[in-house]
Amino acid sequence: MKILLTGANGYIGMRLLPRLLEMGHQIVCAVRDEARLSVDKEIKDQIEIVEIDFLEEPKENSIPKDIDAAYFLIHSMSSSTQDFDNMEAKTANNFNKLVSQTNINQVVYLSGIVNDKNLSKHLQSRKNVEDILYQGNYNLTVLRAGIIVGSGSSSFEIIRDLCEKLPVMITPKWVLTKTQPIAIRDVITFLTEVLGNEKTYNDSFDIAGPNVLTYKEMLLKYAEVRGFKNWIWTVPVMTPKLSSYWLYFVTSTSYKLALNLVDSMKIEVVAKDTRLQDLLNIQPHTYKEAIDLAFKKIEQNLVVSSWKDSMISGRFLENLEKHIQVPKYGVLKDHKKIKVKNPDIVLERIWSIGGETGWYYGNWLWKIRGFMDKLFGGVGLRRGRTHPNKIFAGDSLDFWRVLLAEKKSKRLLLFAEMKLPGEAWLEFKIDEDNVLHQTATFRPRGLRGRLYWYSIVPFHYFIFGGMIKNIAKQ
Repeated sequence: MKILLTGANGYIGMRLLPRLLEMGHQIVCAVRDEARLSVDKEIKDQIEIVEIDFLEEPKENSIPKDIDAAYFLIHSMSSSTQDFDNMEAKTANNFNKLVSQTNINQVVYLSGIVNDKNLSKHLQSRKNVEDILYQGNYNLTVLRAGIIVGSGSSSFEIIRDLCEKLPVMITPKWVLTKTQPIAIRDVITFLTEVLGNEKTYNDSFDIAGPNVLTYKEMLLKYAEVRGFKNWIWTVPVMTPKLSSYWLYFVTSTSYKLALNLVDSMKIEVVAKDTRLQDLLNIQPHTYKEAIDLAFKKIEQNLVVSSWKDSMISGRFLENLEKHIQVPKYGVLKDHKKIKVKNPDIVLERIWSIGGETGWYYGNWLWKIRGFMDKLFGGVGLRRGRTHPNKIFAGDSLDFWRVLLAEKKSKRLLLFAEMKLPGEAWLEFKIDEDNVLHQTATFRPRGLRGRLYWYSIVPFHYFIFGGMIKNIAKQ
């Protein structure tokens, strides 16, 4: 079967893609920027990639006409706190226009459980998208999922941050809201099992795990699985805005996502039936099992995708290619170089930089810079990295975004997503003479930008000097 996979570089899409390939399907991945598709060459060789921005009017013949089915995995909740619902409606309408040019038979849409009478803006937007997709000229299957729990999922990472960092929590009253979490592997199973199943055509199904829990219970059970204890007290005085700031500063989530999540957390997300579970004979994992499965992936360094790698986890919303050419004029630079004896070892160190490994020198200074960035509304250092020694273009790496990661040419190029009075690049390159070049480039924005650069030059001397020496050491 030939399948169009939208949102192919998203958290769900990255998990679904290898499963569909294993099943023998032909996959056409629709992404806004081909450079952002963070998969190994082995997978890229098996798929077709098309660049499509569903916020723009679709172009004729931009996808193959012999598409049999499609997955609609597009959402905009993290990119805006105001008009994400309009953006999501626009993407759905443009999707319908695009696939109307094909021979498509089925579309599978992953939505959220919408059984409460008073829906949040986020859940109401998901329902509106569902209504738009039902107008398409194809058979629609809607899977309405509960809170998704898996390594790298936003829900799991927020719970993990809160429990691991705060043994004592004063929480808003929305932690008493009921929800029904589901393991990511069960979501993938449901998504693949409904493909081509005529019994699921033109219908909407709730999918969730067996446990109905409050958010407080989810936090406490997480701590129980991990072998420690949390103490949680709820207070009625924390406004949605304060709650959002609380999530933003304690966890790795962005403020926009935190605000939309808090709005949704006031609404019960509980499944009303198990029709699809019974039809497909699927027994979902419990919440505790979902946590165990997530940590097995983390411990084995097998985290396939993370919400933190999403472009909207930072401030960088444009195509990567627009920033790959580092400017030469009107910039300030710190360039250091050193001869290396074993370029392969050095290259592995470069490919492991950031996250748990750190920055090879003055990690406490990097942490202070990350904390300051968070105070001023930036991303901080909490995003870390998805894999300890694999990097793809588009990945987040602490408060950087990977622009280029080419092991063959021995070059890694990063773009800063921290709050700055200008734009910053950090590049590592080993040339043909085995000389490691480390270059920090800053394009200042006005006088303020120049003052910022010169104020941190003394720190650059120690940090960048120590960093290149430690990377190159034998």
